Amino acid sequence: MATRVGILTGGGDCPGLNAVIRAVARRSFERGYDVVAARGGWGGLVHGQFETLGPREISGILPRGGTIIGTTRTNPYRIEGGVESVLRNAERQGLDALVAIGGEDTLGVAARLHEEHGLSVVGVPKTIDNDLSATDYTFGFDTAVTIATEAIDRLHTTAESHNRVMVVEVMGRHTGWIAVMSGIAGGADVILIPEQPITVEQACDELRSRHQGGKDFSIVVVSEGYELAYETGTRRAVDRGGEDAFGHVRLGGVGDELAREIQRRTGYETRVTVLGHVQRGGSPTPRDRILATRYGLKAADLVHERRFGRMAALHGDAIVDVALTEATAELKTVPPEWYEVARAFFG
Repeated sequence: MATRVGILTGGGDCPGLNAVIRAVARRSFERGYDVVAARGGWGGLVHGQFETLGPREISGILPRGGTIIGTTRTNPYRIEGGVESVLRNAERQGLDALVAIGGEDTLGVAARLHEEHGLSVVGVPKTIDNDLSATDYTFGFDTAVTIATEAIDRLHTTAESHNRVMVVEVMGRHTGWIAVMSGIAGGADVILIPEQPITVEQACDELRSRHQGGKDFSIVVVSEGYELAYETGTRRAVDRGGEDAFGHVRLGGVGDELAREIQRRTGYETRVTVLGHVQRGGSPTPRDRILATRYGLKAADLVHERRFGRMAALHGDAIVDVALTEATAELKTVPPEWYEVARAFFG
């Protein structure tokens, strides 16, 4: 009986997912393995929703955004009998191994199922937020930064034409990687992130200094997870309310609040653009296609070698493997030295 390899994509969709699926499947086919997709992330294993992937199903998917096998934020540990269903359906499908492609939450479930129940799983790091530990970069991040940078470039022209402050809210959850990288690349005048919370007053001072120097427009980039911080020492989180299946508050709206604060305190006409899910969509950049492909091949090799409980990772320019527990132990946050690069161009 041929080895059967399962694949799932969990969490938010992300450019490059299909490149990983293609790479895992192609290398598995070369070895005579069967490949089965769990539809909709961990939900596919909970509810027994599977489909066979063959050469035809993976043909032409390299440049496509999203994921051909669907994704959800299902957490089997928050569903009564969910873990048992995962294990039962994996056994019924005759899965010899599972490749879980996802971020902190998806891979956290994978690590826990491997540790507690011996599930034969390997991981691939996916998230536009770039917040997974033990890897230099996750695929999807480069595409998100490219999209955000292009938006900032376009906003420069309208900001200058109307002498406005333009606030750009980007994704990133509780880390500021997208904000910092796109802000540096796009020439932002102030960047606000969760890790280095300069105050609203300091941000306004930077804008005043810029305007006093003869620049009548400014670009402010803010990460969705930034808490409005004030010189009084108070901090105010902004979110849309509600939680997902992993207990995460639904972020969004800080850009509007920040824009109101800037206009009230400085008198400068201020507008906000929330990039939102456009950062997740569309075709992946060449860098993400290549990185995702290399990750997929590494994951398939880990399956072949039966080295479970591991995750493909990028260290420098080398694809290596690390423990899933190490990768999901804590968020990878923006270090001070990166933020200092951004601050060099404030005002």
